[in-house]
Amino acid sequence: MDLSIKLLPWQQEVWNDSTRFKVIAAGRRTGKSRMAAWALIVEALQADKGHVWYVAPTQQQARDIMWQQLLELAHPVIAGSHVNNMQIKLINGSTISLKGADRPETMRGIALKFLVLDEYADIKPQVFEQILRPALADLKGKAIFIGTPKGRNHFYDLFKMGLKEEKDWKSWHFTSLDNPLLDPEEIEIAKSSMSTFAFRQEFMASFEAPQSDLFKDDWVIIKDKEEEPDDGSYFIGVDLAGFENVASSEESKKKHLDKTAIAVVKVHQGGWWVDKIEYGRWDIKETAERILKLCKLYDVSIVGIEKGTLKRAILPYIQEMMRAKNIFPRIEDVVLGNKSKVDKIIGSLQGRFEHKQIVLREAEWNKDFKDELLNFPTRGVHDDMIDAVSLITHISTTPFEMDYDDEYEPMDAISGY
Repeated sequence: MDLSIKLLPWQQEVWNDSTRFKVIAAGRRTGKSRMAAWALIVEALQADKGHVWYVAPTQQQARDIMWQQLLELAHPVIAGSHVNNMQIKLINGSTISLKGADRPETMRGIALKFLVLDEYADIKPQVFEQILRPALADLKGKAIFIGTPKGRNHFYDLFKMGLKEEKDWKSWHFTSLDNPLLDPEEIEIAKSSMSTFAFRQEFMASFEAPQSDLFKDDWVIIKDKEEEPDDGSYFIGVDLAGFENVASSEESKKKHLDKTAIAVVKVHQGGWWVDKIEYGRWDIKETAERILKLCKLYDVSIVGIEKGTLKRAILPYIQEMMRAKNIFPRIEDVVLGNKSKVDKIIGSLQGRFEHKQIVLREAEWNKDFKDELLNFPTRGVHDDMIDAVSLITHISTTPFEMDYDDEYEPMDAISGY
């Protein structure tokens, strides 16, 4: 019995890894489904109990993508196949079943030894979370998630888990160029006829969301610290994301995955110089400490925080620390009224970026800031950093200087007229 398993270099890398849950984001024609087919065959041959399943978004897709591939690759070890119920029985008695996630009612009540979810970005997350993940528990089964990204949905969430290498999870990212059997010239031809976004998603396996064109890449200017304007004053805008010790509310639940962003911006005659943005998930005391530390470092006299529950929660901590540290910036209420977040950010930032009146200091946070800006407003993409910068509009006025004629004399010494 010789299966003659042949793998591409990237497939071999994933194959050799023993992680229980593998997440593979890959471009079109990369060879991800072929690698999955080999995994299904080998896992079924090694299984002494439990089921081995391949799940696609629909049963028709499962048939189109995997059925013929399995018949060809597993031919030496197939004992029988039934196309009507989409099952292949191997010579050791194990069965590989092909399923469609559009029929979740057919997936309950079994114990899974191994599972492949293909085009996972198109499968409802509840199918795995509520049905398939419990089915893996009895036998401590393994799973592979493969697919081409579709923006920042549940597939992206799993991919991030694997990047952090949380227990039992690992992620890989491959583009169509990682398949040496695919002619690079063919990829270039496809690129010439596709939108930039479509090409990056389909061939480069990019998780970026479709850009709304509210902000454009060439509007973003980044310069070295040495090019900072000499004139102007610093202001701080704070977008609060909630704290562990703040009472639960609908707002804090919505923002659970958000980060607090603290933007330090110099407002000068030519526009805004965004010098620093700190962002992360901190408790309420650390957040207050970070704000005051930046106030002292940049000699900031005004801090803008949107009026609401979160501001009321942090204000006592800031005031107590102000007295202890002898730092007394004015904490300004930013009142937005009924204005939506989209209108607020567009009104504050769009014109300034378009007319090159906002410059970012070169720093590590630039990449994340651009990602938020260029994808705004898109579900699944945070906007904490740009939100913090937009608050500067409400707490600052652009400084200006007047040129006086040295020979000017007032007509009246008291009134000046």
